[in-house]
Amino acid sequence: MEVDVVNMQGKTVKRVTLPAAIFEAPVRQDLMHQALVRQLANARLGTVKTKGRGEVSGGGRKPWRQKGTGRARQGSTRAPQWRGGGKVHTPVPRDYSVKMPVKMRRAALRSALSAKAAEAMVVVVDELTLETPSTRAMAVALRAMTGGENALVLLPQGDDVVERSVRNLAHAKTLRATYLNIRDLFAFQKVVVPLAALDLIGAWLDPGRAA
Repeated sequence: MEVDVVNMQGKTVKRVTLPAAIFEAPVRQDLMHQALVRQLANARLGTVKTKGRGEVSGGGRKPWRQKGTGRARQGSTRAPQWRGGGKVHTPVPRDYSVKMPVKMRRAALRSALSAKAAEAMVVVVDELTLETPSTRAMAVALRAMTGGENALVLLPQGDDVVERSVRNLAHAKTLRATYLNIRDLFAFQKVVVPLAALDLIGAWLDPGRAA
């Protein structure tokens, strides 16, 4: 699949061929759904927790001897019936994580990228650079490249200037190409890919090259 390569002014400078193995792969909705459910589930945290008798502070020695006092036998002041003691059968953090093989996760990413490419939602830019951080300049550049639609900007590596320029834009987000994930692909309409990031994606997701 051949697409235009634009500059930051939105003008076509050349054409490039997108890797067919990544951008023309079969669109597997089942894999994409499974990958999204996995990512959302792994982001969940168990937030309910109470302490059992082995976790509360205090206790230690037996409060009184076993026999001869006329009182009920007690082994610890941290037992549930004591004030300040541990709780019984109370909630503990739940693990919501879901496993999915790496090959299936990468196939889901290829499906999502292929769906984006088929709808002309992949914007390839020759380079994405600014001399100094500027939210206004980045907003103008993204509007020229994407037509004003919200965009996921993939970077080949960390770029503090670009990241700071995009940070305050509600309709855009930066992400390193090697951190590409199904949730962010679904959250944004267009994907802005510099040529350097395109090479990284090819080396990472190409089933013939990826380890």
